[in-house]
Amino acid sequence: MVPTTPENVTVSDVVRRAPKVLLHDHLDGGLRPQTILDIAAEVGYDGLPESDAETLGRWFRESADSGSLVRYLETFAHTVAVMQTAQGLRRVASECAQDLAADGVVYAEARYAPEQHLAAGLTLDEVVVAVQQGLREGEALAAQAGHRIRVGTLVTAMRHAANGMEIARLAVRYRDEGVVGFDIAGAEAGFPPTRHLDAFEYLRRENAHFTIHAGEAFGLPSIWEAIQWCGADRLGHGVRIVDDLRVGARPFADDPAAAVGARLEDVELGLLAAYVRDKRIPLELCPSSNVQTGAAASVAVHPIGLLKRLRFRVTVNTDNRLMSGTSMSREMQLLVDELGWTIDDLRWVTINAMKSAFIPFDERLALIDDVIKPGYLALA
Repeated sequence: MVPTTPENVTVSDVVRRAPKVLLHDHLDGGLRPQTILDIAAEVGYDGLPESDAETLGRWFRESADSGSLVRYLETFAHTVAVMQTAQGLRRVASECAQDLAADGVVYAEARYAPEQHLAAGLTLDEVVVAVQQGLREGEALAAQAGHRIRVGTLVTAMRHAANGMEIARLAVRYRDEGVVGFDIAGAEAGFPPTRHLDAFEYLRRENAHFTIHAGEAFGLPSIWEAIQWCGADRLGHGVRIVDDLRVGARPFADDPAAAVGARLEDVELGLLAAYVRDKRIPLELCPSSNVQTGAAASVAVHPIGLLKRLRFRVTVNTDNRLMSGTSMSREMQLLVDELGWTIDDLRWVTINAMKSAFIPFDERLALIDDVIKPGYLALA
């Protein structure tokens, strides 16, 4: 049976008003269905499986509910197809900033792979410029609507391709213009992060930040390589770190439901898990997406519950809002409903995320002290 997350989630007013920080959100996974239809008509793309926004949105969600990361990634063929022009990229980026801001997100890092947007003749630089222009426009429109947000970008190299160094140089070239870091994404199995080791070594020499998708569909070896060989600042997902936990002398996977609520004194950390926790390496956890791709059976038994109680640097993220039919408010509400989280728990993971952002320390601190803490205090 394909795992699912609750379809009907009623977001409380408190959760909706809570300030949010989002570190893991794919630009090509968050389009509005109507925007896909509009741009497809403009550029002559006739490959869409549905012709109205509501049905199309449902198709994306149902297609992503496969339990397979590979099949989940196949849905992106349609979103990427309508993101091949500067105009299309600007619109998608602008709407991304506006949608996140309306959901209470005060800081976000949107990631995308410039190499996937060259089919209509754009250069890598033109792709980056168009996205940055769209985000700045979206931030301004959100501010006019009474929602302040700052959005940085992560440029991503596809792990199955051979463009890591070129995309890494792009990240460094535009880091003073809103690109805050680098990432690799795509299918993990068969494509270890060390395939892009030259790019990661270059980024470290340039004092640039990067995260790596690791520990989602593939287990501990992927996490180990991302950290120990490549030097990742954060782990994209990283949910499989629980493979290095034993609960009452049994692996976490033997009984996730019992493990999530286990006594902490009964939990033993392996060397890699202990290193990740000791070094405060942030985990970009995405509950609904992790369930869709089979990394967790349900939100109720998602490892985020135990990892938070063990004081790992846990953050909560959306991954792909279109494919998961989700938002930051929905993800937080699921944790409240399914794991019994409180507003204090949400505050803690939000501050974790802000501490882990790829912007300068003083700017992170200002958002924590001037926006996030007062915002949560007002909810009391």
